[in-house]
Amino acid sequence: MDRASFLQFGSDPFGLLSGILTRLNNGVVAGMFRARQKALQGAVVLSVLGLLLWISAFLYGSFYYSYMPMAAYSTPVYYHYRTDCDSPYSYMCSYPVANISLMRNGKSVLTFGQAYQITLELDMPDSETNRELGMFMIRTTCFSRAGGQVATSARSARQLLSASSSRFSMLRYQSNLLRTMTTLLSFPMLLSGVAEQKQVLGVELFSEYKDDPYFPSATAVIEILSSKVQIYSSQLYIHAHFTGVRYLLYNFPVLSAVVGMSSNFIFLSILLVFSYMRLLFGRPVQQVQVNGGGILGNGDNRNTAT
Repeated sequence: MDRASFLQFGSDPFGLLSGILTRLNNGVVAGMFRARQKALQGAVVLSVLGLLLWISAFLYGSFYYSYMPMAAYSTPVYYHYRTDCDSPYSYMCSYPVANISLMRNGKSVLTFGQAYQITLELDMPDSETNRELGMFMIRTTCFSRAGGQVATSARSARQLLSASSSRFSMLRYQSNLLRTMTTLLSFPMLLSGVAEQKQVLGVELFSEYKDDPYFPSATAVIEILSSKVQIYSSQLYIHAHFTGVRYLLYNFPVLSAVVGMSSNFIFLSILLVFSYMRLLFGRPVQQVQVNGGGILGNGDNRNTAT
């Protein structure tokens, strides 16, 4: 700008103010454009990160749901027996038998290859009949859907796991003096119904039961081999013994979820970065030609080919 122009703008304050406002407007517009571009880039990055995180959580949840079996299952046991006896001295013509379904929502509660501990809990009155009964055997047989026998067991609560497969159960021994003292001490609670004179026996039917993949178990038949046993109620418990990866997933769920989702997120991020780099560097590069004074593209080559 020469001196005359400077003098002209200097003598015209409105022109000077208009130039300053124009520059300020251009700067504001450029700043807003850059801020909008940064905000758009940040929104895209956050959306991509959120999508990757959601996919990672979905993949881990799908793996956990398909890989982890049911940890515990319990069901009440209802016994039935025949009462059409010819003998007037007995009211039970058969042993108490219960038929229990091992299906839930059309699917088996047992997973192939997984070891389970199956326990029967008996709530029995501390009566003279049960004390005189002594030891009695409990037999359990698992059947498939076709009706074939899968496994059988006869267990007891008094023998060790390494003992014979034929095990028995009985009420815990209490002397007459101990029963009298217990009754006197718990007399108010017995009258109010808070406490009862009973014993709860836990009988392990199977210590490590594994279902057969060719003949999966559908029902279990529990038979108490005594016609004089008295039972308030009974419950069947099935607990899974987890090992390896399943043990970590079940006992450390939060840590396993963090590690699993982080692994999925890192893998998906690397895959996305490599895909973007391949898309970015896979574009055809425009050929250039050095011609004397500078670099010419393909369009300029046609004009200067002559």
